[in-house]
Amino acid sequence: MHEYVSFEDPTEHRTWVVDLTFLTSPWHCIFGQGCPGVLTAPAPELVQGCCSYGAHLVDEDDARAVEKAAHRLTDEQWQHRDVARRRGGPLRTNKEGTTVTRLVDDACIFLNGPDWEGGAGCALHRGALEAGERPMDWKPDVCWQLPLRRVDTTDDNGHVTTTLREWERRDWGAGGEDFHWWCTDAPDAFTGHRPVYEELHDEIVELIGQWAYDTVVAEIHRRGKVTLLPHPTLRPPREEAS
Repeated sequence: MHEYVSFEDPTEHRTWVVDLTFLTSPWHCIFGQGCPGVLTAPAPELVQGCCSYGAHLVDEDDARAVEKAAHRLTDEQWQHRDVARRRGGPLRTNKEGTTVTRLVDDACIFLNGPDWEGGAGCALHRGALEAGERPMDWKPDVCWQLPLRRVDTTDDNGHVTTTLREWERRDWGAGGEDFHWWCTDAPDAFTGHRPVYEELHDEIVELIGQWAYDTVVAEIHRRGKVTLLPHPTLRPPREEAS
């Protein structure tokens, strides 16, 4: 069970609905720290995290931003830079007409492998950090947003309800059920030292804006930790009735 808060936006016809249970949980990304990945069997040794299938770009702006960032990467930062050049760039259009990142060795072309001399990890993430910039400004939208998900629905009168919650298996479509492991389902990733609303401050503000973020934080402080529901993965299992 998750606890949500909802409130009206005074500047537009919008209702915000926010998952307080996830935002106050100690979730954090454990990429490179034993993350089993999202294949059909655990594969922490591959150090692929959720990068095994590449990224779907949401629109032309997203694609342009990624291509611009890719041009800034050096050979020392990006293992597959030459591969991208030979193939005509790091992005392609799939048979559904969606722009996606190319795959190399069954993973995103931007993912440096664990045996590479530069070390495992996203080349875009590394490039941004070494440039003194935010990785979220270099990476595909879906990559920096995970495990947050914003969903907008509009009623017949044009009123928008925007929900901010954790990304769940179902959000990947039918393929999500094939994952051996997903980070918001298991306690392994709920070992951080800060709540998600602090850990992912920039990402949340980018998704819902500063005013909505401040409103959520004020509500969290008003309720206090004692009255907020713990994340389901952190609850002890229910004992079977004898």
